[in-house]
Amino acid sequence: MSVHWFLSRTVSALVAALFAIALTVGAVLAATQFEGTWNTQDTKGNPFKISLMADGKAKGDRADEGLTGTWKAEGDSAVITWDSGWVTKITKQGDKFEKQAFEKGDTATPSHTAAAQKM
Repeated sequence: MSVHWFLSRTVSALVAALFAIALTVGAVLAATQFEGTWNTQDTKGNPFKISLMADGKAKGDRADEGLTGTWKAEGDSAVITWDSGWVTKITKQGDKFEKQAFEKGDTATPSHTAAAQKM
């Protein structure tokens, strides 16, 4: 083996590893901004509290109804998939956050939009 070949392979492996680390760090930072408890409104304008845990689980509390689901960070949004099939997105817009609710089977048109504040 030549030294040039060895160095070329080593540099390629290091670049690939650094790229993978950068992607992981980016995903962790995006997820961290959404972890926690959020105050917003449900589709009827009533108070709705959403908790997003580090393990990807989501809980919702509205009008004495408990909701469960999972969530993940996608770009500037936290996408919550509830066990009922509804989807909620909390999206960062400038220095504020907005919540959108999507009915089961329709992720194109939100049925409700409201402000969201992290507690």
